[in-house]
Amino acid sequence: QTAKQRSIIHYINMNALGQSIHSQLRQCLQQPFVRSLASYKLFRTASPFNRRVTSLEWHPTHPSTVAVGSKGGDLILWNYDVLNKTCFIQGKGAGDFIGGMKFSPTNPSQVYTASGDGTLSLQEFGGRTAQIISSTSDCWHDHHNVCLWYCSLDVSASRQVVVAGDNVGNTVLLSADGKEIWNLRLHKKKVTHVEFNPRCDWLLATASVDQTVKIWDMRHIKDKNSFLHELPHNKPINSAYFNPTDGSKLLTTDQYDEIRVYSSADWSKPQHTIRHPHRHFQHLTSIKLNKFNPMGDTLASGMGFNILIWSREEMVTSKQETLLKMMQEQGIGADTSRGQRGPQRRPRGEGSGNAELGKLKKKLASLESAGMSTKTKIKTKENTKPQKEKQKKKHLQD
Repeated sequence: QTAKQRSIIHYINMNALGQSIHSQLRQCLQQPFVRSLASYKLFRTASPFNRRVTSLEWHPTHPSTVAVGSKGGDLILWNYDVLNKTCFIQGKGAGDFIGGMKFSPTNPSQVYTASGDGTLSLQEFGGRTAQIISSTSDCWHDHHNVCLWYCSLDVSASRQVVVAGDNVGNTVLLSADGKEIWNLRLHKKKVTHVEFNPRCDWLLATASVDQTVKIWDMRHIKDKNSFLHELPHNKPINSAYFNPTDGSKLLTTDQYDEIRVYSSADWSKPQHTIRHPHRHFQHLTSIKLNKFNPMGDTLASGMGFNILIWSREEMVTSKQETLLKMMQEQGIGADTSRGQRGPQRRPRGEGSGNAELGKLKKKLASLESAGMSTKTKIKTKENTKPQKEKQKKKHLQD
Protein backbone atom coordinates (compact mmCIF):
# COMPACT_ATOMS: atom_id res chain seq x y z
CA GLN A 1 0.00 0.00 0.00
CA THR A 2 1.40 3.37 -1.00
CA ALA A 3 1.91 5.99 1.68
CA LYS A 4 -0.57 8.87 1.80
CA GLN A 5 0.66 12.09 0.24
CA ARG A 6 0.55 14.91 2.75
CA SER A 7 0.59 18.63 2.08
CA ILE A 8 3.04 21.04 3.67
CA ILE A 9 0.16 22.33 5.86
CA HIS A 10 -0.11 18.87 7.44
CA TYR A 11 3.58 18.87 8.41
CA ILE A 12 3.45 22.43 9.76
CA ASN A 13 0.54 21.34 11.95
CA MET A 14 2.54 18.31 13.14
CA ASN A 15 5.44 20.63 14.01
CA ALA A 16 3.09 22.89 15.99
CA LEU A 17 2.05 19.82 17.99
CA GLY A 18 5.70 19.16 18.86
CA GLN A 19 6.40 16.27 16.49
CA SER A 20 9.69 15.93 14.58
CA ILE A 21 9.08 16.51 10.87
CA HIS A 22 12.54 17.27 9.46
CA SER A 23 12.81 14.34 7.02
CA GLN A 24 9.13 14.48 6.02
CA LEU A 25 9.25 18.23 5.43
CA ARG A 26 12.36 17.90 3.27
CA GLN A 27 10.65 15.21 1.19
CA CYS A 28 7.51 17.34 0.93
CA LEU A 29 9.54 20.26 -0.43
CA GLN A 30 11.54 18.08 -2.84
CA GLN A 31 8.62 16.20 -4.39
CA PRO A 32 7.10 19.14 -6.35
CA PHE A 33 10.50 19.88 -7.91
CA VAL A 34 11.06 16.22 -8.84
CA ARG A 35 7.56 16.06 -10.36
CA SER A 36 8.23 19.22 -12.37
CA LEU A 37 11.43 17.71 -13.80
CA ALA A 38 9.39 14.81 -15.20
CA SER A 39 7.39 17.34 -17.25
CA TYR A 40 10.44 19.00 -18.85
CA LYS A 41 10.44 19.05 -22.66
CA LEU A 42 12.81 20.30 -25.31
CA PHE A 43 12.03 23.94 -26.10
CA ARG A 44 14.76 25.13 -28.47
CA THR A 45 17.99 23.92 -30.03
CA ALA A 46 20.95 25.61 -31.67
CA SER A 47 24.03 24.27 -33.45
CA PRO A 48 26.17 27.37 -34.05
CA PHE A 49 29.59 25.69 -33.95
CA ASN A 50 31.55 23.37 -36.24
CA ARG A 51 33.11 21.71 -33.18
CA ARG A 52 31.52 20.33 -30.03
CA VAL A 53 30.36 22.39 -27.06
CA THR A 54 32.87 22.52 -24.18
CA SER A 55 31.60 25.23 -21.81
CA LEU A 56 28.27 26.71 -20.78
CA GLU A 57 27.26 29.55 -18.46
CA TRP A 58 23.99 31.37 -17.76
CA HIS A 59 23.87 35.16 -17.93
CA PRO A 60 23.67 36.55 -14.34
CA THR A 61 20.90 39.08 -15.01
CA HIS A 62 19.02 37.79 -18.10
CA PRO A 63 17.41 34.41 -17.25
CA SER A 64 16.75 33.53 -20.92
CA THR A 65 20.31 34.18 -22.10
CA VAL A 66 23.11 31.63 -22.10
CA ALA A 67 26.79 31.87 -23.12
CA VAL A 68 28.36 28.80 -24.72
CA GLY A 69 31.93 28.02 -25.78
CA SER A 70 33.22 25.46 -28.27
CA LYS A 71 36.27 23.28 -28.89
CA GLY A 72 37.29 25.74 -31.60
CA GLY A 73 37.41 28.70 -29.19
CA ASP A 74 34.12 30.19 -30.46
CA LEU A 75 31.74 31.95 -28.07
CA ILE A 76 28.05 32.63 -28.51
CA LEU A 77 25.63 34.64 -26.37
CA TRP A 78 22.13 33.37 -27.15
CA ASN A 79 18.77 34.74 -25.98
CA TYR A 80 16.53 31.79 -26.84
CA ASP A 81 13.29 33.71 -26.11
CA VAL A 82 13.92 36.01 -29.09
CA LEU A 83 14.45 35.08 -32.75
CA ASN A 84 17.98 35.68 -34.06
CA LYS A 85 19.16 37.30 -30.79
CA THR A 86 22.80 36.17 -30.69
CA CYS A 87 26.28 37.64 -30.32
CA PHE A 88 29.14 35.58 -31.75
CA ILE A 89 32.90 35.75 -31.10
CA GLN A 90 35.04 33.74 -33.53
CA GLY A 91 37.74 31.50 -32.05
CA LYS A 92 41.08 30.43 -33.52
CA GLY A 93 39.93 26.96 -34.59
CA ALA A 94 41.46 23.60 -33.73
CA GLY A 95 43.11 23.53 -30.30
CA ASP A 96 41.59 26.80 -29.08
CA PHE A 97 38.87 25.25 -26.92
CA ILE A 98 37.05 27.11 -24.13
CA GLY A 99 37.85 25.13 -20.97
CA GLY A 100 36.10 27.46 -18.54
CA MET A 101 33.96 30.58 -18.63
CA LYS A 102 32.52 33.01 -16.06
CA PHE A 103 30.73 36.32 -16.45
CA SER A 104 32.45 39.37 -15.01
CA PRO A 105 30.78 40.37 -11.71
CA THR A 106 31.25 44.07 -12.56
CA ASN A 107 30.24 44.03 -16.25
CA PRO A 108 27.73 41.37 -17.40
CA SER A 109 28.62 41.99 -21.07
CA GLN A 110 32.10 40.57 -20.40
CA VAL A 111 33.22 36.99 -19.73
CA TYR A 112 36.46 35.57 -18.40
CA THR A 113 37.57 32.58 -20.49
CA ALA A 114 40.20 29.88 -20.03
CA SER A 115 41.39 28.82 -23.49
CA GLY A 116 43.35 26.01 -25.08
CA ASP A 117 45.77 28.53 -26.58
CA GLY A 118 47.24 29.06 -23.10
CA THR A 119 45.50 32.34 -22.27
CA LEU A 120 43.10 33.69 -19.67
CA SER A 121 41.11 36.43 -21.38
CA LEU A 122 38.41 38.97 -20.67
CA GLN A 123 36.14 38.79 -23.72
CA GLU A 124 33.45 41.35 -24.53
CA PHE A 125 30.32 40.54 -26.52
CA GLY A 126 30.08 44.20 -27.51
CA GLY A 127 32.79 43.67 -30.13
CA ARG A 128 35.88 45.04 -28.41
CA THR A 129 39.21 43.20 -28.62
CA ALA A 130 39.78 40.59 -25.93
CA GLN A 131 42.01 41.57 -23.03
CA ILE A 132 44.55 38.85 -22.15
CA ILE A 133 45.06 38.88 -18.38
CA SER A 134 47.38 35.86 -18.15
CA SER A 135 49.16 33.43 -20.46
CA THR A 136 51.23 30.31 -20.02
CA SER A 137 54.88 30.26 -21.07
CA ASP A 138 55.87 29.38 -24.65
CA CYS A 139 57.36 25.88 -24.93
CA TRP A 140 59.37 26.70 -28.11
CA HIS A 141 58.68 23.32 -29.73
CA ASP A 142 58.91 23.08 -33.52
CA HIS A 143 55.46 21.56 -34.10
CA HIS A 144 53.56 23.73 -31.56
CA ASN A 145 54.15 26.57 -29.14
CA VAL A 146 51.76 25.67 -26.29
CA CYS A 147 52.41 22.78 -23.90
CA LEU A 148 50.51 24.34 -20.98
CA TRP A 149 46.95 25.62 -21.13
CA TYR A 150 44.14 26.56 -18.76
CA CYS A 151 41.33 24.02 -18.25
CA SER A 152 39.12 25.55 -15.54
CA LEU A 153 38.15 28.95 -14.18
CA ASP A 154 36.13 30.74 -11.50
CA VAL A 155 35.64 34.33 -10.34
CA SER A 156 34.99 35.68 -6.83
CA ALA A 157 32.86 38.83 -6.91
CA SER A 158 33.45 39.71 -3.25
CA ARG A 159 37.24 39.29 -3.36
CA GLN A 160 37.64 40.52 -6.96
CA VAL A 161 39.93 37.63 -7.91
CA VAL A 162 40.12 35.03 -10.67
CA VAL A 163 41.33 31.45 -10.12
CA ALA A 164 42.31 29.04 -12.91
CA GLY A 165 43.73 25.54 -13.17
CA ASP A 166 45.94 24.18 -15.97
CA ASN A 167 46.66 20.83 -17.64
CA VAL A 168 49.64 19.83 -15.44
CA GLY A 169 48.20 20.53 -11.97
CA ASN A 170 49.02 24.22 -11.46
CA THR A 171 46.50 26.66 -10.00
CA VAL A 172 46.93 30.42 -10.37
CA LEU A 173 45.19 33.19 -8.41
CA LEU A 174 44.95 36.60 -10.09
CA SER A 175 43.42 39.95 -9.32
CA ALA A 176 40.52 40.95 -11.58
CA ASP A 177 42.90 42.97 -13.78
CA GLY A 178 45.41 40.11 -14.15
CA LYS A 179 48.00 40.73 -11.42
CA GLU A 180 49.34 37.36 -10.23
CA ILE A 181 48.89 36.73 -6.49
CA TRP A 182 50.25 33.17 -6.42
CA ASN A 183 50.86 30.28 -8.81
CA LEU A 184 51.23 26.85 -7.18
CA ARG A 185 51.16 23.21 -8.22
CA LEU A 186 48.29 21.94 -6.06
CA HIS A 187 47.64 18.68 -7.96
CA LYS A 188 49.75 16.04 -9.68
CA LYS A 189 47.74 16.19 -12.91
CA LYS A 190 45.27 18.36 -14.84
CA VAL A 191 42.98 20.59 -12.76
CA THR A 192 39.55 20.01 -14.30
CA HIS A 193 37.49 22.24 -12.01
CA VAL A 194 37.99 25.17 -9.61
CA GLU A 195 35.18 26.80 -7.65
CA PHE A 196 34.73 29.34 -4.87
CA ASN A 197 32.14 28.61 -2.19
CA PRO A 198 29.12 30.90 -2.77
CA ARG A 199 28.68 31.70 0.95
CA CYS A 200 32.25 31.54 2.26
CA ASP A 201 34.42 33.45 -0.20
CA TRP A 202 37.77 32.19 1.14
CA LEU A 203 36.79 28.52 0.68
CA LEU A 204 38.00 27.02 -2.61
CA ALA A 205 37.46 23.56 -4.15
CA THR A 206 39.74 22.08 -6.82
CA ALA A 207 39.22 18.82 -8.73
CA SER A 208 41.74 16.89 -10.79
CA VAL A 209 42.33 13.82 -12.92
CA ASP A 210 44.74 12.73 -10.15
CA GLN A 211 41.55 11.31 -8.53
CA THR A 212 41.32 13.88 -5.73
CA VAL A 213 39.16 16.84 -4.78
CA LYS A 214 40.74 19.29 -2.35
CA ILE A 215 39.16 21.95 -0.13
CA TRP A 216 41.35 24.98 0.59
CA ASP A 217 41.39 28.10 2.74
CA MET A 218 42.45 30.54 0.04
CA ARG A 219 44.04 32.83 2.64
CA HIS A 220 46.53 30.19 3.77
CA ILE A 221 47.56 28.23 0.67
CA LYS A 222 51.31 27.60 0.65
CA ASP A 223 51.80 24.33 -1.23
CA LYS A 224 49.97 21.17 -2.37
CA ASN A 225 49.77 19.86 1.23
CA SER A 226 48.18 22.93 2.83
CA PHE A 227 44.62 21.84 2.02
CA LEU A 228 41.87 21.71 4.65
CA HIS A 229 40.38 18.47 3.35
CA GLU A 230 41.27 15.94 0.67
CA LEU A 231 38.49 13.83 -0.86
CA PRO A 232 39.99 10.77 -2.60
CA HIS A 233 38.04 9.14 -5.44
CA ASN A 234 38.40 5.92 -7.43
CA LYS A 235 38.57 7.61 -10.84
CA PRO A 236 39.65 10.96 -12.34
CA ILE A 237 37.34 13.84 -11.41
CA ASN A 238 35.57 16.14 -13.86
CA SER A 239 33.87 18.60 -11.51
CA ALA A 240 33.15 19.66 -7.91
CA TYR A 241 30.15 21.97 -7.43
CA PHE A 242 29.06 23.64 -4.19
CA ASN A 243 25.29 23.83 -3.78
CA PRO A 244 24.22 27.42 -4.56
CA THR A 245 21.80 27.92 -1.65
CA ASP A 246 24.14 27.76 1.36
CA GLY A 247 27.37 26.15 0.07
CA SER A 248 27.23 23.42 2.71
CA LYS A 249 27.35 20.53 0.23
CA LEU A 250 29.68 19.58 -2.60
CA LEU A 251 28.70 17.45 -5.61
CA THR A 252 31.48 15.67 -7.53
CA THR A 253 31.39 13.77 -10.82
CA ASP A 254 34.07 11.33 -11.88
CA GLN A 255 34.98 9.96 -15.32
CA TYR A 256 33.35 6.57 -14.81
CA ASP A 257 30.05 6.03 -12.99
CA GLU A 258 29.95 7.94 -9.70
CA ILE A 259 28.25 11.13 -8.57
CA ARG A 260 29.05 11.90 -4.94
CA VAL A 261 27.51 14.38 -2.52
CA TYR A 262 29.66 15.53 0.41
CA SER A 263 28.45 17.54 3.41
CA SER A 264 30.51 20.16 5.24
CA ALA A 265 29.49 18.48 8.51
CA ASP A 266 31.81 15.58 7.60
CA TRP A 267 34.14 15.89 4.59
CA SER A 268 35.77 12.50 5.34
CA LYS A 269 33.16 10.45 3.47
CA PRO A 270 30.37 11.10 0.95
CA GLN A 271 26.89 11.63 2.32
CA HIS A 272 25.41 10.05 -0.83
CA THR A 273 26.83 8.11 -3.76
CA ILE A 274 24.79 7.93 -6.98
CA ARG A 275 25.64 5.43 -9.70
CA HIS A 276 25.30 6.93 -13.16
CA PRO A 277 26.85 5.53 -16.39
CA HIS A 278 28.96 8.35 -17.81
CA ARG A 279 32.24 6.60 -18.62
CA HIS A 280 34.51 9.14 -20.26
CA PHE A 281 36.92 9.23 -23.16
CA GLN A 282 38.53 12.17 -24.91
CA HIS A 283 35.96 12.68 -27.68
CA LEU A 284 33.00 12.82 -25.27
CA THR A 285 31.76 16.00 -23.61
CA SER A 286 32.24 15.52 -19.86
CA ILE A 287 29.23 15.46 -17.54
CA LYS A 288 29.42 19.19 -16.77
CA LEU A 289 27.28 20.87 -19.40
CA ASN A 290 23.87 20.73 -17.72
CA LYS A 291 22.95 23.88 -15.80
CA PHE A 292 19.74 25.45 -14.53
CA ASN A 293 19.23 29.16 -15.09
CA PRO A 294 19.32 31.52 -12.05
CA MET A 295 15.53 31.23 -11.65
CA GLY A 296 15.74 27.43 -11.65
CA ASP A 297 12.94 26.88 -14.18
CA THR A 298 14.97 26.18 -17.36
CA LEU A 299 17.80 23.75 -18.07
CA ALA A 300 20.53 24.25 -20.68
CA SER A 301 22.53 21.26 -21.97
CA GLY A 302 25.47 20.78 -24.28
CA MET A 303 25.39 17.61 -26.39
CA GLY A 304 27.97 17.26 -29.12
CA PHE A 305 27.54 20.23 -31.48
CA ASN A 306 24.11 21.08 -30.03
CA ILE A 307 22.83 23.51 -27.39
CA LEU A 308 19.55 22.27 -25.91
CA ILE A 309 17.07 24.31 -23.86
CA TRP A 310 14.58 22.38 -21.68
CA SER A 311 11.60 23.73 -19.76
CA ARG A 312 8.33 22.59 -18.20
CA GLU A 313 5.70 21.41 -20.67
CA GLU A 314 3.23 24.23 -20.00
CA MET A 315 5.99 26.84 -20.37
CA VAL A 316 7.23 25.23 -23.60
CA THR A 317 3.75 25.37 -25.13
CA SER A 318 3.29 29.03 -24.19
CA LYS A 319 6.78 30.08 -25.36
CA GLN A 320 6.51 28.21 -28.66
CA GLU A 321 3.21 29.93 -29.42
CA THR A 322 4.93 33.28 -28.80
CA LEU A 323 7.85 32.33 -31.08
CA LEU A 324 5.51 31.13 -33.84
CA LYS A 325 3.65 34.43 -33.66
CA MET A 326 6.96 36.30 -33.98
CA MET A 327 7.94 34.11 -36.95
CA GLN A 328 4.64 34.89 -38.67
CA GLU A 329 5.08 38.62 -38.08
CA GLN A 330 8.60 38.50 -39.55
CA GLY A 331 7.49 36.26 -42.43
CA ILE A 332 9.77 33.40 -41.37
CA GLY A 333 7.14 30.69 -40.95
CA ALA A 334 4.76 29.98 -43.80
CA ASP A 335 2.63 27.41 -41.97
CA THR A 336 2.39 27.20 -38.19
CA SER A 337 -0.63 24.93 -37.71
CA ARG A 338 -0.21 21.83 -35.58
CA GLY A 339 0.40 18.63 -37.48
CA GLN A 340 1.32 20.31 -40.78
CA ARG A 341 4.78 20.69 -42.27
CA GLY A 342 4.82 23.73 -44.45
CA PRO A 343 8.01 25.26 -45.83
CA GLN A 344 9.56 27.24 -42.96
CA ARG A 345 12.76 29.29 -43.13
CA ARG A 346 14.69 29.36 -39.89
CA PRO A 347 17.99 30.92 -38.92
CA ARG A 348 20.74 28.42 -39.56
CA GLY A 349 21.58 26.42 -36.48
CA GLU A 350 18.41 27.33 -34.53
CA GLY A 351 15.17 25.47 -34.08
CA SER A 352 12.19 24.94 -31.82
CA GLY A 353 9.49 22.38 -31.39
CA ASN A 354 8.86 18.81 -32.39
CA ALA A 355 11.00 18.63 -35.56
CA GLU A 356 14.24 19.22 -33.65
CA LEU A 357 13.15 16.87 -30.88
CA GLY A 358 12.43 14.21 -33.50
CA LYS A 359 15.89 14.62 -35.04
CA LEU A 360 17.57 14.29 -31.65
CA LYS A 361 15.50 11.23 -30.79
CA LYS A 362 16.53 9.62 -34.10
CA LYS A 363 20.17 10.41 -33.37
CA LEU A 364 19.98 8.94 -29.88
CA ALA A 365 18.10 5.91 -31.20
CA SER A 366 20.74 5.31 -33.89
CA LEU A 367 23.51 5.51 -31.29
CA GLU A 368 21.59 3.12 -29.06
CA SER A 369 20.96 0.66 -31.91
CA ALA A 370 24.63 0.84 -32.89
CA GLY A 371 25.59 0.02 -29.33
CA MET A 372 23.08 -2.84 -29.26
CA SER A 373 24.40 -4.30 -32.53
CA THR A 374 27.95 -4.16 -31.15
CA LYS A 375 26.82 -5.95 -28.01
CA THR A 376 24.99 -8.52 -30.16
CA LYS A 377 28.13 -9.17 -32.21
CA ILE A 378 30.20 -9.62 -29.06
CA LYS A 379 27.59 -11.91 -27.58
CA THR A 380 27.42 -13.96 -30.80
CA LYS A 381 31.20 -14.35 -30.80
CA GLU A 382 31.10 -15.44 -27.16
CA ASN A 383 28.38 -17.99 -27.93
CA THR A 384 30.09 -19.39 -31.04
CA LYS A 385 33.46 -19.79 -29.32
CA PRO A 386 32.40 -22.68 -27.00
CA GLN A 387 30.53 -24.31 -29.92
CA LYS A 388 33.71 -24.29 -32.03
CA GLU A 389 35.66 -25.78 -29.12
CA LYS A 390 33.05 -28.56 -28.77
CA GLN A 391 33.25 -29.34 -32.50
CA LYS A 392 37.07 -29.42 -32.29
CA LYS A 393 36.98 -31.85 -29.36
CA LYS A 394 34.45 -34.05 -31.17
CA HIS A 395 36.65 -34.09 -34.29
CA LEU A 396 39.68 -35.15 -32.23
CA GLN A 397 37.67 -37.92 -30.54
CA ASP A 398 36.51 -39.21 -33.95
